[in-house]
Amino acid sequence: MGRASYLSVIFICFVSISRISGQSCEGKCGGKLESCSCHATCVSLDNCCADYGEYCVDVTPYSGSIFGGTDFIVLKATFNESSQIICRFNDEIKTVGYVDTDSRGHCISPLLYETGLVPFQISTDNGTTFSRHGAWLSVHPGKLDPSFKATIINATQWQYYGTPKVGGPLDMTWNTSQVRAEKVNIELWGYMEKGDPYSESWQGKWEYLYSLGRDQPNSGAFRFVPKTAGKPFSDWEVGCLRISPSTHPDGTRNVQAVWTEDHALAWHLEDKFRQDSAVWALDKCKAWDQLEETLPDFLSEIIDCPCTLAQARADTGRFHTDYGCDMEKGSVCTYHPGSVHCVRAIQASPKFAAGQQCCYDHTGAQVLTDDSIGGSTPDRAHDWGSPPFVKPPRVPGFSHWLYDVLSFYYCCLWSDNCHYYFKRRPSSDCRTYQVPKAGVVFGDPHFITFDGVSYSFNGKGEYTIMVSESKELTIQGRTEPVILTNGSMVKATKLSAVAMREGTSDIIEVRLGNPQDHLQVLQNQTSLSFSEQSWMDLKGVFVFSPNPTNVTVMFPSGAGVELRLRGGTMTTTVLLPEVFKDFTRGLLGKMNGDPKDDLVTSDGQTESDQGNAEGLFNFGASWAILNESTLFTYDSEHLLNSYLHAPKHDASFRPVFSIPEDPNDPLGSQASELCSGEGSLYCRYDTLMARSLEMGNATRVSFQSHRSVVEDLEPVVSCGWLSPPTNGKKEGTRYLQGAVVKLSCDSGYVLWGSEEHTCLGTGQWSGETTTCLFGKGFVCFQRV
Repeated sequence: MGRASYLSVIFICFVSISRISGQSCEGKCGGKLESCSCHATCVSLDNCCADYGEYCVDVTPYSGSIFGGTDFIVLKATFNESSQIICRFNDEIKTVGYVDTDSRGHCISPLLYETGLVPFQISTDNGTTFSRHGAWLSVHPGKLDPSFKATIINATQWQYYGTPKVGGPLDMTWNTSQVRAEKVNIELWGYMEKGDPYSESWQGKWEYLYSLGRDQPNSGAFRFVPKTAGKPFSDWEVGCLRISPSTHPDGTRNVQAVWTEDHALAWHLEDKFRQDSAVWALDKCKAWDQLEETLPDFLSEIIDCPCTLAQARADTGRFHTDYGCDMEKGSVCTYHPGSVHCVRAIQASPKFAAGQQCCYDHTGAQVLTDDSIGGSTPDRAHDWGSPPFVKPPRVPGFSHWLYDVLSFYYCCLWSDNCHYYFKRRPSSDCRTYQVPKAGVVFGDPHFITFDGVSYSFNGKGEYTIMVSESKELTIQGRTEPVILTNGSMVKATKLSAVAMREGTSDIIEVRLGNPQDHLQVLQNQTSLSFSEQSWMDLKGVFVFSPNPTNVTVMFPSGAGVELRLRGGTMTTTVLLPEVFKDFTRGLLGKMNGDPKDDLVTSDGQTESDQGNAEGLFNFGASWAILNESTLFTYDSEHLLNSYLHAPKHDASFRPVFSIPEDPNDPLGSQASELCSGEGSLYCRYDTLMARSLEMGNATRVSFQSHRSVVEDLEPVVSCGWLSPPTNGKKEGTRYLQGAVVKLSCDSGYVLWGSEEHTCLGTGQWSGETTTCLFGKGFVCFQRV
């Protein structure tokens, strides 16, 4: 054997041994190999395989519109100029990438009929092999950060164009850096659904229609005077404009581009619309009404609305702010005049993927369609879509536009025929709404159970905050000792991480960041970034983080977990709907309205003395979890040594059970001033133990915040909508207990029955049925 052949054999053997021993992450991302790791935790544990960053890739930006067109850079990995890059999403959708002058690989995100984290692979050999792996966040256009979109100036003008007194040029702007080209094309794309609704043939269709401008300077602005479109283009009534490089032929899919938000295409509709928009819209409204007659009834399976604005904002496990009517952003409620805030049901209904919307006025009362055009309306298609997405009516945004929004334009905005719309989309009142129950963990740490039992448990370890075997929901908490500013440890602990999962959902963990001025969110042990988007649709769970100190996790059962960073401590609020009644165990007790059985150990023993600090400590310790059931991430030597390879409850850590009182302590008087009223003992304990007024104040704020949530979620009685009598009218649109509604008759009619009706605690209206009788007939009747 020659020397060259001998060296070749050695090299081949070396490569084989290297791969067998786990030295390469190629095709093994997420795995923990024998000699190194391809798991996301390897970065902080410093045990990554040498080529981890080459094959398990991160990208920037990591998110973009569901429409596609985002050019993202592959970080850390190196590419040859000759590499022929193909990017494959969801194992099936391919786009063509490229290598830039800095040897960085680029992918173009495709049109996706779904939202959430979408896996992708990268090929450098023109699609023969796909060796690099990553994830891309596809975002609903309404939830997309504005910096990622082109902007249509004066949206009302665009969407009412052609109606009386609305015309003229239309303007749009965009960030020129989002399309790296000197010349751009301005294209119109439309969405339509074909096939029989609720059948296998029902498909969504996103198509290029025509170009409004070609070879336009990439100036970041475009103005045009729209012309009416002929058939078949005018059949497309909802869509977007796309700005893309002119180097591509018209309508080329999956190229770098920036899109406007989806909108009603009033400005391109046929001549008949401009000649008489109200008549045109009425015809469309009647056709929609006839179609609805043939479709399944979805109203019976959607959740009822909360009765009050306070309830709607507090029930964060089941309802979330509607971006189209948000009081935090000025209450610009285009489709709900008279309302100041709307919320949407987070989960689509199980069978028909329908949605619920609930709107409220400045008094906090629900606005109903029977009283106002701005009333709450349910949706045949949930605006945010619903897993498994892809097909109607589960396509995010688009299905909702076709079945719920365009029809509102037909019947209400482009013509005055809202009675058609409200017949099919009536507000649901709140008579069957059931408030959730809230439990909380805060401070050093203190617990208030779902049934209102308050106690402290200062164990060090990892514990079950709550578990429901029948509902398959588990929430675990990790506590760590409080460290003073001088670095010394005190005999008290605080919550430092919470991990949770429902059924087969992704595991979500929220923990104190490093430094501890923010919350870090992990999905299946991989850190998530919310720097670009505040909302993420994940497997079996939604996560919302509008800022670094605020995270809300929402599960399909309607359970919600709010995590807030205050004063270096985590406050965790768990909200559970009525379906969890009698099915919870753990540190937050049994949710059944009976506080006597809340303090039950994991083996079924009841601690009846809530003043027994030792007994409460033993109760808490019994809820230590096992390594076999842990949901936590152990990605540092500290976590490995202190929690994974150590007892889940540290029996050697004994906290101080009572408040340290020293008359000479200068902090004592400050604590007395800060801590007063209900919850003052918790505030004082945390202030004096942690030697921190900031921590004491955080405890005080968390306690008060929980009390406010409990008050907001107090059940209320609704008597339901009360109709005005025929040939009469009513005064009052509040229908909760104690509300008074006054009824009167039109001129020429005389009232028979009660003029006032009061909503009673029984859920019934007081008084007799009110009718309006024609005046003369009534007089004759009286004389007889």
